[in-house]
Amino acid sequence: MRAMAKKSTSKKPSGNTIALNKRAKFEYHIEQRFEAGVQLTGWEVKSLRAGRANLTDSYVLIRNGEAQLVGAHISPLLTASTHVVCEPMRPRKLLLHKKEIAKLFAASTQKGHTIVALALYWKGPHVKCEIALVKGKQLHDKRATEKQRDWDKQKHRILMKAR
Repeated sequence: MRAMAKKSTSKKPSGNTIALNKRAKFEYHIEQRFEAGVQLTGWEVKSLRAGRANLTDSYVLIRNGEAQLVGAHISPLLTASTHVVCEPMRPRKLLLHKKEIAKLFAASTQKGHTIVALALYWKGPHVKCEIALVKGKQLHDKRATEKQRDWDKQKHRILMKAR
């Protein structure tokens, strides 16, 4: 008799992924994706290793030729940040090439376009942020997305039942 594998009950995303912004795919049409490094302090890296990040309402601002991640929440660990004043919602500098920043700035000034953070993940020892140039969805687009998602779930159930 085989032993059943125990399902993990932790809320931490699997693999290299630290945090996902699931709402962004529902709220926006994703037009172009970029990978950016993130400038972090020591306590923030330790908190990210523990999976304590939230990207739900985060977006990217471009000021003075620099891209900044605004609205990302990294909760401090009580043991790692005892001697430092922690600011969980501080703007974090994103590391991009000048050409990428110029392209994002030009595109984000168009009506209806914005830049949002989609994911935080590990790439070797570095933390990377996947950002995207997006355009807001209308209400009927959101309904169509939800309808398609429901149909995909139903189709998967039917296929699993047929096996």
